[in-house]
Amino acid sequence: MTYLLHLFILVGIYAILSMSLNLISGYTGLLSIAHAGFYGIGAYVAALMALHAHTNFLLNIACGIVAAGLLSLVVAVPSLRLRGDYFVIATFAFQIIAFSIMNNWVSVTAGPFGLPGIPRPEILGFTFVTHIHFLVLVGAFAVLALFFLNRIVHSPYGRVLRAIREDEVFTQSLGKNVTYFKISVFVTGAAIASIGGALYAHYITFIDPTSFTINESIFILAIVIIGGSGNLVGSIVGALVLVMVPEFFRFIGMPSAIAANMRQIFYGGLLVLFMMFMPEGFLGEYTFKKGER
Repeated sequence: MTYLLHLFILVGIYAILSMSLNLISGYTGLLSIAHAGFYGIGAYVAALMALHAHTNFLLNIACGIVAAGLLSLVVAVPSLRLRGDYFVIATFAFQIIAFSIMNNWVSVTAGPFGLPGIPRPEILGFTFVTHIHFLVLVGAFAVLALFFLNRIVHSPYGRVLRAIREDEVFTQSLGKNVTYFKISVFVTGAAIASIGGALYAHYITFIDPTSFTINESIFILAIVIIGGSGNLVGSIVGALVLVMVPEFFRFIGMPSAIAANMRQIFYGGLLVLFMMFMPEGFLGEYTFKKGER
């Protein structure tokens, strides 16, 4: 039961990450592979504040949101003037820079040695210690993220985002400030991703740079694609599938080294199959109300 609760907690964290990336890539059409960088920023800011300043958990999350938002703004302003493959390369560059700073700024991040002993979160005097407590906490933040993002994508602002994805030039011709919308949505997605990082740091109680590599960004993007690009509920389904299903390889008698490689083969094979036979993922963009795909 403890193991299952642990997996569901990870599903909740990855659901927050994939929903925030879906806002950027699925709804706006900006293919970013820098999401693990913002995930790591939230984790490191929360961990450093908890360890050195002994601040409140909610304050740690708020500071992580601000830090990720400001850094994403620095990345977005020059990068979003680029299009297509050039923008992807720009986000890739940020991901590499973010990982290098986490790994080499030893005096602050402890580098490859990581940050151990991160305290469990405490809210209004209640400490979240058990797996059930933490599952409730992560679930609450996931529901809040879903509610907030759902309001965004079904607002006039969200309709402009979809218009940018479909035809940026036409959207600009209608008088919309495309650059503003792209920058604001990139900053919003990065800020929400930092919440997942703060939750992860306080849950695992230890972080190091290997949790925030380019592979992690690709994994989050895979969740978006397989769950359904342009569908927030699809991101939750994708997180459930990609976190839970590969764990079955642990129970079929394979050595751990082979099982790890099989999980990577599973991810790659699943992506290829979805691109060939279900390009919209488990849940396409259209809502269940319309009954169409």
